[in-house]
Amino acid sequence: MPEEYNSANVYEEKHMSGLLAEAPRRAILVSVDTPENDWPVEESLDELEQLAQTAGVNCVDRAVQRLPHPHPGTVVGSGKVDEIAELVKSHDCDAVIFDLELKPVQHRNLERKLEVQVLDRTALILIIFGQRAQTREGRLQVELAQIEYDLPRLARQWSHLSRQRGGTQQRGEGEKQIEVDRRLLRRQKEQLEEELELVRSQRQLHRDRRKYAGAPVVALVGYTNAGKSTLLNRLSGAQKLAEDKLFATLDPTTRRARIEGGQEFLLTDTVGFVQRLPHTLVAAFRATLEEVNAADLLVHVVDSSHPHVNHQILAVEEVLEEIGAGGMPIVIALNKSDNLEPGTTLPPLEGIAATLPQVQVSALKGTGISDLLRCISQALVSQFVSLDVLIPYDRGDLVAQFHQFGTMECEEYEEGGTHIRGYMPENHSSPFFAFRCKPQASTRPRKHATV
Repeated sequence: MPEEYNSANVYEEKHMSGLLAEAPRRAILVSVDTPENDWPVEESLDELEQLAQTAGVNCVDRAVQRLPHPHPGTVVGSGKVDEIAELVKSHDCDAVIFDLELKPVQHRNLERKLEVQVLDRTALILIIFGQRAQTREGRLQVELAQIEYDLPRLARQWSHLSRQRGGTQQRGEGEKQIEVDRRLLRRQKEQLEEELELVRSQRQLHRDRRKYAGAPVVALVGYTNAGKSTLLNRLSGAQKLAEDKLFATLDPTTRRARIEGGQEFLLTDTVGFVQRLPHTLVAAFRATLEEVNAADLLVHVVDSSHPHVNHQILAVEEVLEEIGAGGMPIVIALNKSDNLEPGTTLPPLEGIAATLPQVQVSALKGTGISDLLRCISQALVSQFVSLDVLIPYDRGDLVAQFHQFGTMECEEYEEGGTHIRGYMPENHSSPFFAFRCKPQASTRPRKHATV
């Protein structure tokens, strides 16, 4: 297979096409505060501004309107639209970003009235993903998500609304350019889906190989910018990019790590989640998110210094449920403890998270890491096979394998070989069954029934 088809390779740099090709320079943020909002509007706008800054957008102003429900045609009322248009002119903006997902008709109406580019939360996240995806797999997934987003919104591309005319005599109008574009996008979508299916099958082969020959897999999940990449670096000694930005890394990375007893496991960093993560991204990143489903254990990395930590935890739990990983074994890593003021008491976790093992850590400073490794080990061992074996001295390879993948409670050198009691992952346990110690017969006298 050619080198460019290897998903681990950095994909050739190219610009995204379509509606989300470039991020705007200056924008106004807009939100609608309705009774159905599950996040405080200012908090959600703060995160939207962080997303915009990550994309390179300068946010110059905000506008909020309280309504019982969004306006079906323009999201906000007509008076608010006029007010936003004045803000656009006074601040010399080239975009308005809405903190919710807009319907295609709302997009068209707003761009017609505001006369600048209109983006919603989904579009902004897609722009960031387009900027940050580095591998071929990541680029394919982002391109597929962008096509899914573009298809129902092609009418917004004003320059493509001209009609084609057939023949030099212009006897009749041909099909609209928008219909040509829609057909081309659908063809591109089919091609991307085929290529991603190939990537998905390759990933499945790697997972199968890992399952039957490799160490247990621990996947790091969590809200974006919770510190997953920093924790991966701390646990494995890797040098993966870790920035204080939303969606600093998109492509999954797997590294080897060990606990104090020597047991080896594979640690996988995954894409960060965010509130109202677009369904188009969840679908497009299916191949990547399957890494979460295939893990033996999830470490949910939480930014314990965030003022709304439980909201972020709930957003992650909802995405895990959506991808079918809701019932997996989970350990909570309460990260960024170094950002807390001395004597600060963490708010109690709510819902499912309150019932899970929790460890307070600082991936940046290294505090609490040994406790987290101990917690990971205990969670993995609970899924391992218990073994009590006497391995002959000429099978030193099995002893080495026990040291590499297993957890030992006892190791003694006896006349017949190395006596080991401990736990092994199920995929590595079968070679040891032939050397299991036989249970000793009871030395207590047997009781006879009386007549």
